[in-house]
Amino acid sequence: MQGYIDCHCHISAAEFDNDIDVVIENAKKAGVIALLAVAEHAGEFEKIIKLSQRFSGFIAPSLGVHPVQAVDETQQRGAVLEDLEAAMPQIEKYKNHLVAIGEVGLDFTPRFVSSDAGKDQQRQVLIRQVEIAKRLGLPLNVHSRSAGRPTIQLLKDQGAENVLLHAFDGKPSVAMEGVKAGYFFSIPPSIIRSEQQKLVKQLPLENMCLETDSPALGPEKQVRNEPKNISICAEYIAKIKGVPVERVVEVTTQNALRLFPKLKTLLAI
Repeated sequence: MQGYIDCHCHISAAEFDNDIDVVIENAKKAGVIALLAVAEHAGEFEKIIKLSQRFSGFIAPSLGVHPVQAVDETQQRGAVLEDLEAAMPQIEKYKNHLVAIGEVGLDFTPRFVSSDAGKDQQRQVLIRQVEIAKRLGLPLNVHSRSAGRPTIQLLKDQGAENVLLHAFDGKPSVAMEGVKAGYFFSIPPSIIRSEQQKLVKQLPLENMCLETDSPALGPEKQVRNEPKNISICAEYIAKIKGVPVERVVEVTTQNALRLFPKLKTLLAI
């Protein structure tokens, strides 16, 4: 199966509302064969499902509750169990359409969560979502900003087996604990300007996937990122690892299909 799979993308973001058709067309022209649309909160679930129906065979829906939730346009807070309870009816409604549960995880950035109680609430939300993923037989699409070690530890403790850690910002040595557990790590285009280049060196290609995290984490700061930029990650990985870019595309796509088996149905392969 030749082509890129964008394993973590916020295609439902308002930044794409005005030109979604062009964005999808440009992604396909750039060689993207599928993208995983992840959710952050229950308010965007319906939009993601509708996009996956509109762009059937290309957008794969993933629903979950992100560890950081908006209070209003300027304020954010850590997730609590009530956020997940509000999301559960729709997760149950659409469970047969999903390729993953996500975006879920932990985020211990001090401006979002400053107390042990707040961290514990995030942990409870993640534990519940690991249970949901197990019950539905779905992999997890995971966020772990400023919480790499506790996220991997919790996932291992809960017996999570099928895991993608997106845009991992922890130490390579911590990431290797995830590798030992069989977890995958997706690399965004921002890697070319990031401090995580050592991570790419150390991670085995067999544990890597590609992502864009569009509209965030693009090659340029403050510029809207798009799925078409996925080739930037592949080229960078190829350069660091000293392998042909075709090899990176082939292995990361096979990894994505192994981790997200429902993509095979979506792509009819």
